[in-house]
Amino acid sequence: MKKKTKVSALTTGRAVLSAEMQALQLASSRLDKNFTEVVDLVGRATGKVVVVGLGKSGHVAHAVAATLCSLGTTAVFLHASEAAHGDIGVVGKGDVVILISKSGATAELVRLAPAFRARGAKLVALVGNLKSPLARVADAVIDASVIREADPLGLAPTSSAVVALALGHALAAAVAQSRGFTSEDFAKTHPSGQLGRNLLLRVSDVMHGLRDVPVVSLRDALREVVMGMTRRPLGAACVVDKKGKLLGLVTDGDIRRALQKQADIRLLTVAEVMTVKPISIRPETLLGDALRVMEERPSQISVLPVVGDKGRCLGLLRLHDIYHH
Repeated sequence: MKKKTKVSALTTGRAVLSAEMQALQLASSRLDKNFTEVVDLVGRATGKVVVVGLGKSGHVAHAVAATLCSLGTTAVFLHASEAAHGDIGVVGKGDVVILISKSGATAELVRLAPAFRARGAKLVALVGNLKSPLARVADAVIDASVIREADPLGLAPTSSAVVALALGHALAAAVAQSRGFTSEDFAKTHPSGQLGRNLLLRVSDVMHGLRDVPVVSLRDALREVVMGMTRRPLGAACVVDKKGKLLGLVTDGDIRRALQKQADIRLLTVAEVMTVKPISIRPETLLGDALRVMEERPSQISVLPVVGDKGRCLGLLRLHDIYHH
């Protein structure tokens, strides 16, 4: 009996990834007018998109529906088995139903196709076999075939699942682009996520107003500044003149550097340790733009003074406020 050669986990892992990448490249090279037809069909739909699948294809269908929603196309996932027991009621006139199946012959989906059409829906088959029953009854077809699955046995839906998911993503992105979907639209579908916050909220929505900020003048003793920053721990104190114009900023870092140079800070004034003409931000600035000002630089800024007309100090914005407000 031949002794089996043990294959390392790294070798197997790399082989799987390589096979899936090749499957994706092949799928990309196959995109043609059929894909464009599906994009047009979904883009013109007067109803929603219903994505249907079973088993691993069902998991892919669920993810594709979520991506469509994320990019502005109203979509729902429909489990093929549940559809046959009443859930098909979610499908209506003007809808587009996307049927995902590696074989294109999944019995539950084949049986449902006439019922979907009877309810006034258009059918799209995202299948691995262009001569399959689902491909024959569909209004449009996307070729999701693979030469071989990526697992060592060539049996588990690995490459086929990746290709189906990627094609779903491609469809969602192409439809969004055709409809002129913008970053502002994206924010509206992600109001609680960081991306949505960055695109929807402004500095004025999360900043700390002057009432909550340590405010000092040029001649104040540094000891008083430290006490004020302890009472209102925002990481900085705003230095203003009598008219409220921002003159500078004293940060925790400024105080540490002052202590390194002079042990007795009682001898120092604000004017001697502050950062003169600090980088500032206006209250109407979007959080995403403020975040770029704070992070896209050699040395990250953790706190920014907020200024209004004529340089009047309005408060402070912390990096923490952008992420955790």
